[in-house]
Amino acid sequence: MRRFSWSALSAEEKNRLLRRPALEERPGLGEAVRGILAEVRAGRDKAVLKLTEAHDRVRLSRLQVTPKELEEAKAQVDTVVLQAMKRAVAQLETFHRAQLPKTIDLETSPGIRCQRQWRAVERVGLYVPAGSAPLPSTVLMLGVPSALAGCGTRVLCSPPRFDGTIDPHILVAAALCGITTIFKIGGAQAVAAMAYGTESVPKVDKIFGPGNAWVTQAKIQVAQDPEGAAYDMPAGPSEVLVLADATADPDFVAADLLSQAEHGADSQVVLVATDSGVITEVEKALAAQLEKLPRHELARQALEKGFAVEVRDVAEALDVSNAYAPEHLIVQLRDPGSIVSRIQNAGSVFLGPWSPESVGDYASGTNHVLPTYGFARTYGGLSVESFLKQITFQELTENGLRDIGPVVETLAAIEGLEAHRQAVSLRLAKLGRKNRGDARE
Repeated sequence: MRRFSWSALSAEEKNRLLRRPALEERPGLGEAVRGILAEVRAGRDKAVLKLTEAHDRVRLSRLQVTPKELEEAKAQVDTVVLQAMKRAVAQLETFHRAQLPKTIDLETSPGIRCQRQWRAVERVGLYVPAGSAPLPSTVLMLGVPSALAGCGTRVLCSPPRFDGTIDPHILVAAALCGITTIFKIGGAQAVAAMAYGTESVPKVDKIFGPGNAWVTQAKIQVAQDPEGAAYDMPAGPSEVLVLADATADPDFVAADLLSQAEHGADSQVVLVATDSGVITEVEKALAAQLEKLPRHELARQALEKGFAVEVRDVAEALDVSNAYAPEHLIVQLRDPGSIVSRIQNAGSVFLGPWSPESVGDYASGTNHVLPTYGFARTYGGLSVESFLKQITFQELTENGLRDIGPVVETLAAIEGLEAHRQAVSLRLAKLGRKNRGDARE
């Protein structure tokens, strides 16, 4: 990892250090994705099959996973793995069920009743990347909250393997969440298929799930199209920032950095430490642990792009972390609980030496679909509420309108919206006639 002293950097150097490399790459990405979206929109299934052959290097005869393939997948998953998935589902259900929002129903003043009720997004698309490894955990992270929210149509897309199948663990995870509408489609073409619909793929209203820069760009573009689909949040390569002081265990810190680095060469790993000795010890631990990993080459490439920053104190460490806005924030400080209120920007936070980021990825109960690229400044992680929408209701009595009506008339007149004013004035006039006993109705 590259090593820096925060106090020695200029303001511009600090900004440049915290800037995500992925945002500076692939200047033609937007136009390329736009072309894929247009191709799928025009050619539908035929276009998706063509793009799948071109990008995933596999020729498919059909896009949808068959019931037979789902049954065969169950036989290929080890019982121990299946039990682990079921335990993870139980943990996720416990935490996510507590997120179900309650209806607000109250009188804002006598005779004026206001409500806010929740409704599920009816049709949702769930994207599960494959990349260099299958991610059945992502299926659970999307499947559990969408089920609790009550989404009527759930479509899952995941890239096919070279043999034309989807990894059986992904299929079994989907089955555990009650998802059976599954397609062998990856990348921007998957987003396009779900956003616009094809002969096989149902059109959805909102798309969820992480992905690479192509997937993220496709989600952004279809969300800007009134005929497309909304999306959960910008999400790309995994990233982690570890805050450490002299009490941190270097082996733990190194393991947490590597757990994100092994996702891929474009993963971001950052260490912010108040003690230079900790950085040195973590570097030694990284070297010792790295070579033992099956995915050591990918992790090595990520580490080469990552960096370690020495800061003067915890306050400065928090300044760096909040400016970076990491997807995952791991706090390995003497008293991690004492800084919770000062953490402003992070997708998910892991406090203390016994809270590795891995538990959040799989089974603590929180969701691992989180904002990256610094979008944790404005987005939160996936939740049940992500699959819901709010509808407000209001109902006024005669007295309620008498009370608030003049306020509305005044404000509408200021804005020059005469029809708005009249909608109230006509009613108030009729109420006045009614009170005088001369109303015809």
